[in-house]
Amino acid sequence: MTQAALPPVVLDLDGAVGPLAAELRLPLRDHEEALRFGCGLGPMQALAALLDARLPPPDQHGTVLMGSGDFHHLSWPLITRGIRARRAAPPLRVVVLDNHPDNMRFPFGVHCGSWVRRVAMLPEVDHVHVVGIGSGDIGWRHCWENQLAPLRAGKLSYWSVGVDTGWSRWLGLSQAFRGFADAAQMTDALLALLLSQRQPTYLSIDKDVFATEVVRTNWDQGRLQEAQAMAVVDALRGQLVGSDITGEVSSYRYSTAWKRWLSAQDGQDTAIAPEQLALWQAGQHALNLRLLARIAS
Repeated sequence: MTQAALPPVVLDLDGAVGPLAAELRLPLRDHEEALRFGCGLGPMQALAALLDARLPPPDQHGTVLMGSGDFHHLSWPLITRGIRARRAAPPLRVVVLDNHPDNMRFPFGVHCGSWVRRVAMLPEVDHVHVVGIGSGDIGWRHCWENQLAPLRAGKLSYWSVGVDTGWSRWLGLSQAFRGFADAAQMTDALLALLLSQRQPTYLSIDKDVFATEVVRTNWDQGRLQEAQAMAVVDALRGQLVGSDITGEVSSYRYSTAWKRWLSAQDGQDTAIAPEQLALWQAGQHALNLRLLARIAS
C-alpha cells in the first residue's frame, strides 16, 4: 500500500516538532539522552520494541517525524519495521535526502552518521541513494571514515554537489559516486531515475540537506531548494511505502561526556539562544506542514 492521507507520527524525543493535524505523538523525552547522537545496540533494540508495541502497522500511519537530525539513526528501525510488514513484497529502494552520507564508521553501536550501512546491507533493500551531500564527509580527507562495504557491494550511491570525490577512483568505487556541479543538475538526474525505475521506495528527509535560506538546522547544511525536494516527492507518487522527516533544531547539552566530545568534533551547535531557537523552529514547522501535505497528496 502506498502512503496517502494517513496520520503522521511524532516520536517526541526533543520537543522540537510542533503540533500536527491528526497526529499520533509518542512522548519519548526520557529516551533522549540514551538515543541522541548515538547509542549502543541495546537502547536501539529497546526503542524498536517500543515502536512495535505502541505504533499501528506501517501501512496505517503516515510520515514519521523524529525531531533533531541527531536521531536520524532511528530510520533504521523504522525501515526494518516496514520490511517485516511487507513480507514477500518486491525489494525496497531507500532514498535519503541529506547533506551527509550517514555511512561513517562508528565503533560504539550506531549513530546519526552511521546507520545507512545497516540499512543498505539488508537483503530486502535493493539500493540506498543518499542525495544532496555537500559536506566534506565524502571528500578525500575523510575517505577512510566511510564504510566501504555497501559501496563495494553496489547497494549504496552517493549523490553530491561540489565535493571532490576523486579518491573513489583509486579504490575502484567510482560507480557509487555521482557528482554534480549544482543541486539543479543533481535533482534532474534523480528525477529521471525515479520516474524510469519505479519500485517501492522509502523516503527519508534530513532537513540539513536544504540551503540555509530554506530552513535552519544546527548542522552544516547543503544546497537543495524546497522546490527540488518537492519534485522528488512528486516523482515518487505511487511508489512511497514509508517516509520520515528529521533535521529539526533543538537546544541540548549532553550529560554523557563522550557524546559532548563527539558532537563538538562534528562541529554541531546545540547551544542556541531561546529567541533564535523559536524563530528557527517556526520556519521548521512551516516546512514540515508543506512537506507532509505534498507527501500525502
